[in-house]
Amino acid sequence: MRYAWLLLFSLPAFAHDFWLEPSTFRPAVGQKVTVGLRVGQDFAGDPVPRSAELLDQFTIRDAAGERTIDGFENLDPAGYLRIDKPGLAIIGYRSKPYRLDLPAEKFAEFLKTEGVESIVKFRGQADREHFYRYAKAVVGVGSAGFDRRFGFRYEIVPETNPLAASPVRLRLLFEGKPLAGALVTAIDHEGVRLTARSDSHGRVAIALPKPGVWLVKSVWMVPAPAGSDVDWESLWASLTFER
Repeated sequence: MRYAWLLLFSLPAFAHDFWLEPSTFRPAVGQKVTVGLRVGQDFAGDPVPRSAELLDQFTIRDAAGERTIDGFENLDPAGYLRIDKPGLAIIGYRSKPYRLDLPAEKFAEFLKTEGVESIVKFRGQADREHFYRYAKAVVGVGSAGFDRRFGFRYEIVPETNPLAASPVRLRLLFEGKPLAGALVTAIDHEGVRLTARSDSHGRVAIALPKPGVWLVKSVWMVPAPAGSDVDWESLWASLTFER
């Protein structure tokens, strides 16, 4: 546990993915589900304990509405809930901003890895930024509700049911509007990695070749507001589900 906490704030961890890992993606009505926070690479991660210092929002949206996910401070899993209604539900996590400084070499490596071409011209400069995490997971069984939005600043929204559709069609929203040119990556636990970029309407289609648990992720960067003590804000969005 201590290692995962340190990993989250270590320099290399900036380029690590962050996602939600429920104890089951297909709970029955009335079943208790725990939700872990994970940080890692290639869809292999370490647990991140619940922390009021990190957490800004941790909720679930289903047919009954939206409610807070409870949990115990400094423990993993970070949350627990009970499924009250049949159908699909979406779990959402939003972090508070955290400051990070990267030397020019590391910043350039990050921009290349995450495909943030909108600011690649700045790769020779050092990086001072705030980063934010926006993670979602689809749980339950059914065909409705997969497209529920949380209104996160950066959000991956399915437009077809990711549990069954082929290809899976997604939309990238930045501040509620479609975002063009964002790199989207889908990864499974066996090393399959697929990428695509969002079109002028923020849409992307990815043909997932097999069933299983999938992580879809994307990173976007924008200039920090004038007068702040950083140059950039990096926004990390993820979506996990099981087909």
